[in-house]
Amino acid sequence: MKHHVAIVTDSTASIPPDVAEQLNICVIQLELTIGDQENDERRIPHAELAQALRDGTHVETGPPPPPAFFWNYNDAASSGAEAIVSVHISEGLSQTCQSARTAAEEISLPVFVVDSRLCGLGMGFPVIAAAEAAAAGGSTQGVLGVLDRRLRSTTQMIYVDTLEYLRRSGRVGRAQAFFGQALSIKPVLVLREGILEPMVKGRGPERALKKAIREAVARAGYGPVDIGIEHFQYGERAHEIAEQLRAQLPQARRVVVAETSAIIGAHAGPGALGLTVSPAT
Repeated sequence: MKHHVAIVTDSTASIPPDVAEQLNICVIQLELTIGDQENDERRIPHAELAQALRDGTHVETGPPPPPAFFWNYNDAASSGAEAIVSVHISEGLSQTCQSARTAAEEISLPVFVVDSRLCGLGMGFPVIAAAEAAAAGGSTQGVLGVLDRRLRSTTQMIYVDTLEYLRRSGRVGRAQAFFGQALSIKPVLVLREGILEPMVKGRGPERALKKAIREAVARAGYGPVDIGIEHFQYGERAHEIAEQLRAQLPQARRVVVAETSAIIGAHAGPGALGLTVSPAT
């Protein structure tokens, strides 16, 4: 079946591979460098990355180069797409959108590059909704409308065991002063307008995560909602949180537990958790 509107995203969206294949979502890989080795992020084992971070090995992330977008856009055009909706990690965190725009200028059909202002499943759920709209035969504007509504209604929180890894990569800013230097204070951040900002804090991980769970339940509302719990080397706790949220949010359509993108893990560090609440409005 040909999709008149092609959907493209990047690997930080944490979309399960089988879902991407079923909905014909093209996923372009960001790049990760550990020491002097550079590769697509999907080829880097999380345990290897976590150890490199703990050891202080140089770790650097990078956007896909424009040719990666160009050839995927070209494939979509060759498959009969009339337009491409290309949705990517917040420009406040990555230059991925810039690479996409550079490639879009070389393609003859319309390419709509969308800065999600989110990452992980905070971006992934809206991309899935847009792909479902496209698969149902939606127009370009209809697909963009679905995408925009889901992006606006989605909340994404990130718990980190320490701000150190975000500080190293320059992704922390105001949160550093808010949470201070006390080792026992554990931060929960929120992506607001594409930038990481402080949300809540707790003395120890359990208190911080309990506050995050309460916030997630409050923001879920009473209608259908998709819930995502992503983790970087913290799988057992992620599954525990998923069970708590299933019990408190019986209206949840999806509760997805997934290993986060290695790119996000490289910035958030081992022991990080991402919690996404995406009402299906």
